[in-house]
Amino acid sequence: MNVNYEYYKIFFYVAKYKNFTRAAEAINSNQPNVTRAMNKLEAETGCTLFIRNNKGVSLTPEGERLYAHVNGAMNQLMAAEHEMEQAESLEHGSISISASETALDLLLLEELKKFHLNHPKIQLKILNHSTPQAIRAVRDGIVDFSVVTTPADSDSSIKITPLVSFKEILTGGLTFNEIKNKPLHLSDIKDYPFISLGKDTMTYEFYRKLFLKSELDFEPDTEVSTADQLLPMVKSEIGLAFIPSPIAERSIQSKEIVKMNLVDEIPKRQVCLVYDPNRPISAAAYNLKEQILHSKNHSFSK
Repeated sequence: MNVNYEYYKIFFYVAKYKNFTRAAEAINSNQPNVTRAMNKLEAETGCTLFIRNNKGVSLTPEGERLYAHVNGAMNQLMAAEHEMEQAESLEHGSISISASETALDLLLLEELKKFHLNHPKIQLKILNHSTPQAIRAVRDGIVDFSVVTTPADSDSSIKITPLVSFKEILTGGLTFNEIKNKPLHLSDIKDYPFISLGKDTMTYEFYRKLFLKSELDFEPDTEVSTADQLLPMVKSEIGLAFIPSPIAERSIQSKEIVKMNLVDEIPKRQVCLVYDPNRPISAAAYNLKEQILHSKNHSFSK
């Protein structure tokens, strides 16, 4: 049986309202078209579905059985349409994001705050990844997009868009206060205990290459697994560490740590948005991605 599915939709409204005219109004059609469609449905199914009367129509036993199936299907379709409309209007939905700690602290948290205030019903899932892990998560379709810090490399299928630049400064605990103004070079760092992220991070690779340019070995005394461990370690007098200036300044101002006088220039790094331009994402994820890309608050470069 090859029945036009539009006939089932019309049948649903005729059976619901028991009236051809009201059904026509519900689907923005007219009574003759509805009558014609129901005559064809009866012909194609080989069943009499309606009993016509002065008030409208009533269903035959065959019509009742068909309506039981069509009613369930139409309710499911209407529920799906409603869900899609809500997602499109950002009333419901979810977003999965991978972020490094530094990118989260420097940029993403503020963007999430703004988005959540405007769309409180959207569920946010934030994964804590290193930059290489975050890029893989995008490539594998595990997350909608990632926010990471450079250096960040990937193949041409993945888009990496710089958002904001930042500088890292050499910091120490309060025991370094007496020598904080002493000019230091990268070569001098070996004379003091030094803390860095571990070898599996792009931050470690960044400083390894920076030291190598000065023909120096990069040999931290202490390695930590996440960026948010650096500041507490510095405060606890474990050693010196490079920390993003916007993050370090808060603790410098409160006199919990000190800024060392490093003579050598540390190249700026960037917070970047990473996404697959060929992979479709939800309306919610798209809107947050566009908000991040076009935010006017990406201004610090200390």
